[in-house]
Amino acid sequence: MRTIAIVAVLLAALPAVAKPWQGIEAGTSKREQVVKKFGEPSRVVTSGDKEIVAYLEKEAIKGTRQVQFLVDAKTQIVERINIFPGPVVELEAVVSTYGTACPSGKGKARASSPCFVKKLTEDFRTYLLYQSLGMAVFLNADGKTVNSFIYTTQAEAK
Repeated sequence: MRTIAIVAVLLAALPAVAKPWQGIEAGTSKREQVVKKFGEPSRVVTSGDKEIVAYLEKEAIKGTRQVQFLVDAKTQIVERINIFPGPVVELEAVVSTYGTACPSGKGKARASSPCFVKKLTEDFRTYLLYQSLGMAVFLNADGKTVNSFIYTTQAEAK
């Protein structure tokens, strides 16, 4: 029962429509907004022109094991948010919150409400792409639980 309550809190914090996550929006929010909202990160890693601002362990954001904000080093704009939920999140909860599979033959522009397309990564990991929300939901190997939520701009969601 406690797990269900935690999942409900986590899902309530995730956008049901194209909205920011916890007040931070990919493609719009700046790094300083992230630090102001969540405090100093656990780790910052720079790779080329990107910076990963990570909150994990004791600095993990409530309801998560880890959150990573991918930031453009020059503009300081958050490009992507990777969320690794703390409690187990069931696939059924995601589908009932965000929408079912897109109707056959319907593209993101023609779908009347958010829907997903099931995809595979190059290394055969399954994910659900909610392109109209700029969100991908990566599943664990069991295909029934969530590994991570990825938020980006709608244009970058692939």
